[in-house]
Amino acid sequence: MSTGTHKEPKVSEREARQVAEAAREQEWRKPSFAKELFLGRFRLDLIHPHPLPADEDTRRGEAFLARLRAFCEREVDGALIDREARIPDAVINGLKELGALGMKIDTKYGGLGLTQVYYNKALALVGSASPALGALLSAHQSIGAPQPLKLFGSQEQKDTFLPRLAATDISAFLLTEPDVGSDPARLATTAVPDGDGYVLDGVKLWTTNGVIADLLVVMARVPKSEGHPGGITAFLVEAADEGVTVEHRNAFMGLRGLENGVTRLHRVRVPAAHRIGPEGAGLKIALTTLNTGRLSLPAMCVGAGKWCLKIAREWSAEREQWGRPIALHEAVGSKISFIAATTFALEAVLDLASQMADEDRNDIRIEAALAKLYGSEMACLMADELVQIRGGRGFETADSLAARGERAVPAEQLLRDLRINRIFEGSTEIMHLLIAREAVDAHLKAAGDLIDPDKTLGDKAKAGARAGGFYARWLPKLVAGPGQLPLSYGDFHPAGHPDLAAHLRYVERTSRKLARSTFYAMSRWQGRMETKQGFLGRIVDIGAELFAMSAACVRAELLRTTDDHGREAYQLADAFCRQSRLRVEELFARLWSNTDDLDRKVVRGILSGTYAWLEEGIVDPSGEGPWIAEATPGPPRTENVHRPIR
Repeated sequence: MSTGTHKEPKVSEREARQVAEAAREQEWRKPSFAKELFLGRFRLDLIHPHPLPADEDTRRGEAFLARLRAFCEREVDGALIDREARIPDAVINGLKELGALGMKIDTKYGGLGLTQVYYNKALALVGSASPALGALLSAHQSIGAPQPLKLFGSQEQKDTFLPRLAATDISAFLLTEPDVGSDPARLATTAVPDGDGYVLDGVKLWTTNGVIADLLVVMARVPKSEGHPGGITAFLVEAADEGVTVEHRNAFMGLRGLENGVTRLHRVRVPAAHRIGPEGAGLKIALTTLNTGRLSLPAMCVGAGKWCLKIAREWSAEREQWGRPIALHEAVGSKISFIAATTFALEAVLDLASQMADEDRNDIRIEAALAKLYGSEMACLMADELVQIRGGRGFETADSLAARGERAVPAEQLLRDLRINRIFEGSTEIMHLLIAREAVDAHLKAAGDLIDPDKTLGDKAKAGARAGGFYARWLPKLVAGPGQLPLSYGDFHPAGHPDLAAHLRYVERTSRKLARSTFYAMSRWQGRMETKQGFLGRIVDIGAELFAMSAACVRAELLRTTDDHGREAYQLADAFCRQSRLRVEELFARLWSNTDDLDRKVVRGILSGTYAWLEEGIVDPSGEGPWIAEATPGPPRTENVHRPIR
């Protein structure tokens, strides 16, 4: 095998987009509430009445949560994990004995077979004890080997690997490389066909669980050759195989117990039987896995919100300033109200999306992405507000608080731990683009060829006719709707409760306004629309708020009809919707009145050195070395720090 100079794939921006486009699911075979919302069609019937889990699923789920809670209270010391930057082996082995590695694996393979709803509840519970522990379980089951095997694995692969993954083996997902993040078209790791298998070479970065994993899902590029269509492909790799080396365990500002590392693959031989799906299907497998896998992050964000609320309530009732509890001062009270209302809405979004995933009646790719985006952003805001409410004690570590005789409240740790969620599994910026692409899918199908420079005049003529028909039917429906009728959604205004019907009417009206704004932008910018990332991000953020408002109202009505804190739920939903509407109106104003053009000019000046004088007068504490580590394939250069848990 050649060991010549390694060159990473060079691709144009257009080629990179084509790779990403080929990997996404092209068709909509099932209805999608969020997709319709972006098109100006408020399909309340798709989410109301709120779907509910089966009684047996609830019984099994609650029984496991009870065992898990007892384990977390008895065995998990979150402060110790943060202090020592390591999860004790005994804790991981205890979770194995509980069956926590197999929460999402079918019982016929030895798993617990929990629903998505109860899997998320379990992650929220574990994550409240230690976010690093929640991340371990999530990386193993949400994006690790179990989910790709469940969706795309052969029966032989399922029979071989799922029992191991349910009981003893921890898995990791290896996609990112030192110079490849959200642009997989440049993936450099190769899988060269060789006899009845493949030989893998490459370096993977930020491999969550990689330091302790037993089984890896590796994304590698198969060269195109006779009998091999090639392309990015998914492989199951044993972490103990010859040539697999964990070269470094990474350390982070938060999630200090995270077993995340750099993994080198040097001439690793993988049998063809360990390939998941066909050659070239790797990115599609990854994206499909993430459709529901992304729900794990908002699950832990919900848990964080609940803890923020508990601490804010207890502290703000105890702490007094100027003769009364600080909670009764408006400046603090507004923060507590925001935390409570937002936690209610996040849980509503999570439970609704999760139950829809369990029922499999709807396509939830946008809903799951919105849940991840919205949950990660709002949880960081809630944690920041908690630190502010706690004042100096919020900035002080739990160990320091305890050392001087006060309650060890790890508010600053929560802020550190949550920050990664805005980057994990698709950064906020990438999520904006991903969701925006799905949100405008109907427009691109109708008129995409009109703005495609590679299309012929004949193709453009056909596209023009197709677009004319689509918009002739669609645009008139954006003029009026139930949101303008004062009695619409009357079921959401029962006697003695806040008027949630008014909020649903607002969502209906605003979804049509959102669709009109998208159409105006496409008409104005056409092929340049994809470069207007500021605009697209605001469109997506408006859609996220509307989805959250809808979910909050539907959940409140469910709790009212089941006599489960219904009055309080209506009050929280009302507070959230009022807060959300203020954010929506600000986002709409910024669609057309913003500094996007000026910002681009300033950035060009910064990159050209025009403003370098502004950086004078400081000392840069950064160390020496390249911005991106060299990652040429080859033999390992350090000792193997792989540490399997036994």
